[in-house]
Order: sequence, then structure tokens, then C-alpha cells
Amino acid sequence: MSAPSATSISASPSASASVSGAAPTPAQLLDFVRRTAADSELVSSLPLDPEGRTWVRLEGPGGSEAWLIGWPPGTGTGWHDHAESVGAFTTAAGELKENSLAVRLPSEGWKTLELAEDVDRERTLPAGHGRAFGRHHVHEVLNESTTEHAVSVHAYYPPLPLIRRFSRTDALLRLEQVEQPEDWQ
Repeated sequence: MSAPSATSISASPSASASVSGAAPTPAQLLDFVRRTAADSELVSSLPLDPEGRTWVRLEGPGGSEAWLIGWPPGTGTGWHDHAESVGAFTTAAGELKENSLAVRLPSEGWKTLELAEDVDRERTLPAGHGRAFGRHHVHEVLNESTTEHAVSVHAYYPPLPLIRRFSRTDALLRLEQVEQPEDWQ
């Protein structure tokens, strides 16, 4: 993936986390990404690439990390988590699908896990719909359209310390790679 720009953009919705200055909660991050996704001028300003995801960093609330991301048809993230960060994302244009696991994984000390039955969750997120999540949330996000781009807004707090990437074969989840911030910024 190549980023269209290394510059940050200030999203027009208020970026304050709370009056008290406390760390933003998942609910506050969800409110931010929803308001930001409703900014049609910002969403339409994202350059879209027909072959790879594009993204621009935004100023998130309360010191959070936020991104506006473009998804060409048929693209996805693969299975991953956001380590100790909480987060939220909302589809701003098009439709995204999220597959997730309803289980908390150990934070370290493993390479392969056998998942129990009934841990899979699936949701479709059309434009205007999103979700918040807690620490260690394992998921993959996909644009399953064969013809239309999707655009989404994401926010994480604290700013992502790392991303763990996984492969999945049936009930086996395998840790494949750990990415540091310098790998995506």
C-alpha cells in the first residue's frame, strides 16, 4: 500500500475527546468517526487508487490516531489486531464487511492457536454505519464489491503501538507478522 500523502488533515468535526481531557473512549471515537465520515467534502478529497488502498492521516480526538482510508473493489486488510489500542471505524462511502472473533487472544507467547467453535462474527457496514471495539480486537475488513470503491474513517487510542497480522486456516489462527508504526506511517 502506498499512502497518497504523508500530511495530516484536520477533520472538520470537533476533535475534542471530552471536556475533562481524559483519553477518548471507544464511544467517543465512534462519535468522531461517524461525524467525520459525514463530511462529504473531506471524503471526496481522498485520492482513490484502482489497485491499492490509499489513506491520509487525520487529527483525531484527544491524541488519538485517525485515518481516512480508500478501498478499491476486492481489497481487504487480512486478519489483524491493534494491540492495546481501542478503536472505531465507520464506512463513509460504499460498503465494508467485517469478520471478527468473539474471543480475547493472549497478548504474547504464542504462534498458533486453535479457535473454539462459534467465535466468528460477521457484519456488513454500509455508508453511515460503524462500530467501536476494545483492546485486542481481532478482525479483517473487506470491500467485497467487484465494481465500487469504499471509503472509511478509523480512529485508535492510544495511537497504534503495533499491529499483529494473522493467517487463518479453518480453526487455526497463526501469528505471521508484527508491524511497527514506521511500517505504515
